[in-house]
Amino acid sequence: MRILIIGPSWVGDMVMAQTLFQSLKQRHPDCLIDVLAPEWSRPILERMPQVRAALSFPLGHGALELATRRRIGKSLKGQYDQAILLPNSLKSALVPFFASIPKRTGWRGEFRYGLLNDVRTLDKQRYPLMIERFMALAFEPGALLPQPYPRPELRIDPASRDAALAKFGLALDRPVLALCPGAEFGEAKRWPSEHYAEVAEIKIREGWQVWLFGSKKDFPVGEAIRERLIPGLREEAYNLSGETALAEAIDLMSCADAVVSNDSGLMHVAAALNRPLVAVYGSTSPGFTPPLAEKVEVVRLGLDCSPCFDRTCRFGHYNCLRLLEPQRVADALQQVEGPATVELTVKAE
Repeated sequence: MRILIIGPSWVGDMVMAQTLFQSLKQRHPDCLIDVLAPEWSRPILERMPQVRAALSFPLGHGALELATRRRIGKSLKGQYDQAILLPNSLKSALVPFFASIPKRTGWRGEFRYGLLNDVRTLDKQRYPLMIERFMALAFEPGALLPQPYPRPELRIDPASRDAALAKFGLALDRPVLALCPGAEFGEAKRWPSEHYAEVAEIKIREGWQVWLFGSKKDFPVGEAIRERLIPGLREEAYNLSGETALAEAIDLMSCADAVVSNDSGLMHVAAALNRPLVAVYGSTSPGFTPPLAEKVEVVRLGLDCSPCFDRTCRFGHYNCLRLLEPQRVADALQQVEGPATVELTVKAE
């Protein structure tokens, strides 16, 4: 059985999509899974043993370019028995349709009747978690999902990891705290840099080193965190934001002894690497996309106005994050350094 997955467009979603790949392999051990997705996702997919091939999709998020989609579809004709679509857009259904894949499975959305021939109607109460909505597409409509749920797990090549350590001149002579202070979603997911700096100071004084991860746009916030540290401590903080390729960031994060992250794609990467993790939530909720790892502490205030899922605070104060004290995160770090705190079967709030 040959299956083409139309992958999502966000880092965290791509990590969580592995639960679908794992479910397909459980049901059909000999199936071959290829994933059509943006090129940036290749380092993630290459670290998933269930995926045979990562197929690069050349169009940006939101671009229609019907002729290009037709060309890609025609090039895949006759190669697959089923397509499973994770995005709910009409555009995402075009390539499998043009490829004439016999069975085209996905959730109902954006008038895709005709493009899909295995259209599912989503019951959000039955499947409240995103991973459940992904996994359900591996089974018959309305099926009870087998417990316990699979957990995303990225595979690391030691040689690749060692090469990344050497490239950036990093050593593992002290425990590593990875900080992920960015979030593509918007300001309402970003815990303040001064709070991250306080946690960094606490851990460095305990004998740790700090590695800061993120994209190029996160480099300034990484520098702001470092600049709040006094000389003597600052030298133990390394700003890798925008300096690493995604593959290098994944390999380096696998070295972390603990991670503190906003609700972001890197949070899900850390969970899939099974790193002890403290996840800081503000405008969003762990009830939909919780981090799935053995040792996780979710820290949030749960104000009356949250979760609002807004990119910017409608009141302008960002109290759901600003008032979340660094000591709470430092205390949570102590917890994840101990026994496991989260069961594999995760339920929504």
